[in-house]
Amino acid sequence: MDSDRPSRPTEAWTDGTAYEPFMGRWSRLAAQAFLQWLNIPPANRWLDVGCGTGVLSQTILQSSAPVRIQGVDRSASYLPFARGAVIDDRVAFAIGDAQALPVGDASFDVVVSGLMLNFVPRPQQALEEMARTVRPQGVVALYVWDYAAKMQPLRHFWNAAAALDPGAFPLDEGRRFPLCNPQTLTELFQAARLEAVEVRAIDVATDFRDFDDYWLPFLRGATPASSYVTSLPEPHRTDLRERLRAALPAALDGSIPLVARAWAVRGRRQAEHLT
Repeated sequence: MDSDRPSRPTEAWTDGTAYEPFMGRWSRLAAQAFLQWLNIPPANRWLDVGCGTGVLSQTILQSSAPVRIQGVDRSASYLPFARGAVIDDRVAFAIGDAQALPVGDASFDVVVSGLMLNFVPRPQQALEEMARTVRPQGVVALYVWDYAAKMQPLRHFWNAAAALDPGAFPLDEGRRFPLCNPQTLTELFQAARLEAVEVRAIDVATDFRDFDDYWLPFLRGATPASSYVTSLPEPHRTDLRERLRAALPAALDGSIPLVARAWAVRGRRQAEHLT
């Protein structure tokens, strides 16, 4: 591809309605598996950091019987979507930066985050904030997509984009988010003085009905990948679409069976010690 397309697209996390068909349907499956793994008992206070469209908060309500959930997100555009989707007196959503959470020390029993940490400029600071806001021996846990390896819907996309356009290579989340692996996540949790750290893979089936079900969400401009697609001139966009159509695995009925892997990690805040 030549240089007649716009420069590198910016991150686009502003449209909850567009995000849902692109990633929300899969992040909901990851949230369910994540909470099953955590196995938190009822009647706890939860903080959902980077709550976005409210997928994780809604899943907590459905599976974990919380007494309270506070969602925090930096995007003022996502919060109205979350408030409309998650209607429950136990839940509140507020604008806030994960690197400076607007809540007090030790205010929650469980602090979680779904698919957020890699987008924070200072992830270690965000994790230390999460540890600050949980009570001693409370749980801090999160999950992120494995962009570099088995997040297949995006892995196929960026492989095709980079084959056609060298300019797409540095935009690939697999390159941009090196913390999305077990070793780095473990080190971040340990550096935040969290103990009993565990990591596990969460694989969810991302089965698309047909090629349109896969491709059309890329045209909505709600995520970095779709922002890249919408920045392309029409001939280049067509080239990318057809390369993907040829590369994606298709079942006999035309469906496209893929897998998305997330890495989940959890730890506990150290108990307070009298000195």
